Amino acid sequence: MKSLTARKREITAGRGYSKPLTLEEERRLIAQAKKGCKAEMDELVLRHVGFINFRLHKRVFPAYVARFGEDILSEAVFILYDKIKSYDLRYRDKNGDLKPVKFSSYIWKRIDGFILDSLKKELKRERCQASLDW
Repeated sequence: MKSLTARKREITAGRGYSKPLTLEEERRLIAQAKKGCKAEMDELVLRHVGFINFRLHKRVFPAYVARFGEDILSEAVFILYDKIKSYDLRYRDKNGDLKPVKFSSYIWKRIDGFILDSLKKELKRERCQASLDW
């Protein structure tokens, strides 16, 4: 198995991960991360950076991705750390049955909301700056 540093280099080089985690693997990593294991938490975050990037390109015009994408992506990583802590491994549906949920399904609304809020904030800041320049 590759070291965490080697995996980080692959992510930054754009290669990413070859295969997605199964639900069982993902839940094992989350359980270990919740116990305080930093390596598993970093592994989960690195495995979901591509998901953030996908959502960013899905929700935002390409010109805005070019201007604000890196900032939004780097800030969104912190959301992943928070969501790992709040993920409920014992989630149950309305009937009380155990219902495991993929981590990407758990975070997508929060990530989309953050992307849109950040973009609005940046555009508002630009408009204010432009009006001050006049």
